[in-house]
Amino acid sequence: MIRQFLFIFLALIVANTSQAQTRTTRIGYIDMEYILENVSDYKEAKAQLELKAQKWKQDVESKKIDINKLKENLKAERALLTKELIEEKETEIKFLETEMLDYQQKQFGADGNLMRQKAALSKPIQDQVFTAVQDIAEAKNYDFIFDKSSDLTMLFSNKRFDISDQVIRSLNRTEKREQLSKKELKEQEKKENLENELDENPAMADRQKALDQKRAAREKLILDRKLEQEAKKKEYEDRRNAIAAEREAKKNGTVSETTKPETTKTDAIANPDAKTTNTEPVVNKAEERQRLYEQRKKELEERKKKIIEEREAAKKAKEAETQKPNTTNN
Repeated sequence: MIRQFLFIFLALIVANTSQAQTRTTRIGYIDMEYILENVSDYKEAKAQLELKAQKWKQDVESKKIDINKLKENLKAERALLTKELIEEKETEIKFLETEMLDYQQKQFGADGNLMRQKAALSKPIQDQVFTAVQDIAEAKNYDFIFDKSSDLTMLFSNKRFDISDQVIRSLNRTEKREQLSKKELKEQEKKENLENELDENPAMADRQKALDQKRAAREKLILDRKLEQEAKKKEYEDRRNAIAAEREAKKNGTVSETTKPETTKTDAIANPDAKTTNTEPVVNKAEERQRLYEQRKKELEERKKKIIEEREAAKKAKEAETQKPNTTNN
């Protein structure tokens, strides 16, 4: 059968070549198993079917365990039983074995429930795949499209002739179109046209990939700058609030507990009538401001250093992506 098919295939190629010398024969192939595994409806239904098959296997194992128990009991009691009872138990065991084999064949046989439900599960998806393949063949002028997972033996297949991903996109597009508005449909069609152009032109696909990487690097740089501005804004707000709090404390003549020295507390306890001088709180506030200033300065330097390192990393990544298309074109 395969030889006849190959002979017909070669004859068609020769006939096509003789009739149209100026036109190149276009051949593609699909992998039906790969397509089915990437269709969400099929995967969900297949998972449910696998649960059923697991339940059937458990039933078969349970029947085997029951039969083995009866055999062990008969073996242990054989010396105590009469001939008629032995024959009766052996007949029961044979009946249960036959029943188990029938159940196993019914569920897992060549024409069992598992095979029939698998066929019923894949049939609608296969019909959609065949329709999508015909549409792609007509739109892109394919002469032959084969199924890699069929009985046809393919000794070698170049990946660039594989249109399985195109078929999957076509199936997903059909499902999405049912849920899109007119505006969204136009955007979807524009996106689909770009994907089709990329499928036809690998060099264009490489350029598009390089552009996407550059765009991602640029967006990351913009985000880093935005975060830097927000950090500076927050730092400015914190500094302004701290200065306002210090002015308010100075205006009211009060100092927070954190800025009061321990010696002042002990002196106040020992000499409740003694009055504290204004010079000590002022000195303490100055020291606290100096400490906060040094701390903020250190944090700012660390943040600035980190930002510079991130910019250098982004710059190197951008230069690397810029050099990659050049080497590809060469």
